Amino acid sequence: MHNFIYITASSKEEAEGIARDLLEKRLAACVNIFPIKSYFWWEGKIEGALEWALIVKTRSEKFAEIRDEVKKIHSYSVPCICAIPIERGLKEFLEWIDETVEG
Repeated sequence: MHNFIYITASSKEEAEGIARDLLEKRLAACVNIFPIKSYFWWEGKIEGALEWALIVKTRSEKFAEIRDEVKKIHSYSVPCICAIPIERGLKEFLEWIDETVEG
């Protein structure tokens, strides 16, 4: 099984650092990074912020390890780290994830 793990970060530099860390540890095959505008409830009021989103392409069993690694290096006290199961995908792409991410 495979997951996309969605993570948000406070800056491009933080997002790139998280991506490099996960790739160097072979926890991810690929990480996409893009800017987003987020609105959310925080401490009783609506806030808005420019954030950076990451989509981490990985094997499902790596979620707990990725979650724990990101929590260690993330600047947020409550970071968004959510797994999205991949129900179907190009067979060769999913095989590439399996070959790239350490077991």
